[in-house]
Amino acid sequence: MSHFSQVVVIGAGFSGLTIACQLQEKLKQFDYTIYERSEDVGGTWCANRYPGCAVDIPAALYSLSFAPHPGFSKLCPSQPEVLAYFHNVASRYGVLQHVVCQTEWEGAYWQESTQTWSVKLRDLVRGTVFYHECKILISAVGALVNPNSFDLPGVDSFRGEIVHTARWKGGLSLRDKKVVVVGNGASAAQLIPAIIDETKSITQFIRTPQYFVPNDNWDINTFWKAVFRWFPGFLLLFRFVIFLSLEMATVMIGLGEQGSRSRLVAANKSQAYMTGSTPEKYWPLLVPQYEIGCKRRVFDKAKYIPCLRNDKLHLTKDPIVALQESSVLTRSGQSYPADAVILATGFSLTHWNVEVRGRSNRSREDHWKEFGYIEAYQSIGMNGFPNFFYVLGPNSGRAHTSTLFAIENYAHLILRVIRPILEGRAASVEVKRACEQRYNEELHSAIEKTVFTDSCGTYFNDKQTGRNWFIYPWSSLQMWYSTHWAGLDDWSYTTIPAEGCLRREKSLLDLCKCREDRSISQGIYHY
Repeated sequence: MSHFSQVVVIGAGFSGLTIACQLQEKLKQFDYTIYERSEDVGGTWCANRYPGCAVDIPAALYSLSFAPHPGFSKLCPSQPEVLAYFHNVASRYGVLQHVVCQTEWEGAYWQESTQTWSVKLRDLVRGTVFYHECKILISAVGALVNPNSFDLPGVDSFRGEIVHTARWKGGLSLRDKKVVVVGNGASAAQLIPAIIDETKSITQFIRTPQYFVPNDNWDINTFWKAVFRWFPGFLLLFRFVIFLSLEMATVMIGLGEQGSRSRLVAANKSQAYMTGSTPEKYWPLLVPQYEIGCKRRVFDKAKYIPCLRNDKLHLTKDPIVALQESSVLTRSGQSYPADAVILATGFSLTHWNVEVRGRSNRSREDHWKEFGYIEAYQSIGMNGFPNFFYVLGPNSGRAHTSTLFAIENYAHLILRVIRPILEGRAASVEVKRACEQRYNEELHSAIEKTVFTDSCGTYFNDKQTGRNWFIYPWSSLQMWYSTHWAGLDDWSYTTIPAEGCLRREKSLLDLCKCREDRSISQGIYHY
C-alpha cells in the first residue's frame, strides 16, 4: 500500500504536537501524518511515569503559548497533570486523528526526481516495513528516548525487579523492600522522596555530584485558578515574569567577570543548601568540584537533599560491578542486599542514529564527518538534505529555561521556511552551504566563551569530537528574534516552472520572478 502526505512528522511529543497545531493554524495544512514509536502520545511525559515524576519548570512557562492552561494544581505539576494537558491540547486541535502509534522510524531517502522523501517505517505490532512519501519530513524526536543500558555480570541471575525510570512498570510495589537506586540526577531526586516512606531501605549509588538548588513547589489555590481563568492577562504576565527570572541565569554561563561573580554566588547558595541539610559524612560525595552551570542544575522541589538525613537512605560512590541473586556487589567487594534495582541513569543519545540520505545518496553521518561534528543550521536544517528539518536539532538546548520555548521558536522558523513548498510556489528548500558553515563557526565561537567548555561529565559534549552538540549559547531573546524576524536569504529554493523543469533559486525573493520566466532550459541550476 502506498502512502503520501504533504508533511510527515516523526514523534508525538511536545515537538510533534506544536508542529501539528501550527501547521493547521498558520498554514491551514491538514495533510500531515505523525508517527510515534510508543503506544500513546506525550513523548517524555508518556515514557516517564515513575513515582514523583514532575516538571521542574513552572507550568505557566512549561506550556504552549497558544494553549495556556489556568488549571494546574501546583507551580510545577506532576507527570499525570502534564500528560493530561498534552492530551487536552491534542484533542482540542484534532491532532490525534493524524497520529499513528507503535510505528518505528527506520530511514529516510530523498527522491530527486519527485522532490520528495521516502520514509521507511516499521509497524511494531505486525512487524512489517512500509514506506510513506512526503514533501516535507520533520524530525520531532527528542533526546530522552532510549534508556542507558545496564549490562553488568549477573543481571540475568538477579531475582528481583530491575526497572529504568523511563520504563516504569505499573503496579510495581516497593513496600518493605530493600531498594537500590543507581544515579543521582533529576529523576533520582524526584523518585527517592516519593518512595522512601514505603521502602525498608534505599541504597543510592552516585557517580558525578550535582548542584542542587533549593526550590519550593507551591500549590495554586482556587482563587488564583479563577483569576488565571477569567483574567488570562494575569496568567500571561505571570508567564512573562517567570521567563525573565529564569533568563537571568544567562549571565551565569559567560566566562567574563560578571559571569564568574554570578556563578560564585549560585555555587555558594547551592553548597550551603547541600551541606546545611545533610550529614557531614556525605559532603565529599555531594559537593561538586566543577564549575556550576556547565551541566543542568537539579531544582530540588521534591526535597531530596533533606531525605539524606533519613536513616533509611544510604549514599555511596562505590560503583556496582556485578549483580547476585539478591544483592549488588561493588568494586570494593561490599555486597548490598537488594529486592529491586531502579535505574535513574539517563538516556543513550541514539536519536540521530536513523539512516537519513539526502542529495546524491549522501548520508547524514557523511555530512557531519565533513563538518567534523554534529551540527545543523539554526538547529533545524542541513545543506544537501532538502525539505528535512529538526524541531530540536543540534545546539537547540536552553539548559536553564523551558524547552517548550525553544520548540515553539524552531517550529515557527520551520513553518516560515516551508510555507512556499506547501503553497506550491517551490518544490524544495535547503540551507546554503556557506551559510551553514558560517552559522556553526559563530555558534561554536560563542560556546567557547561560556562555561559549557568545562569538562564535567555532561552529555552536552559529544564523546568522539568533544564538541558541544546541545547548548544554544545566546539569549532566549536572540533565539526568538532569529526564528521570527531574521530574513530567509540563507535558504535556497528549487522551483518548478511551467515547463516542468527544476530551478534552484538564490533566495525566497526570487520565487516570484520564476513564475514569469518561461525560457528556462532543462536541468537544475546552482548559483
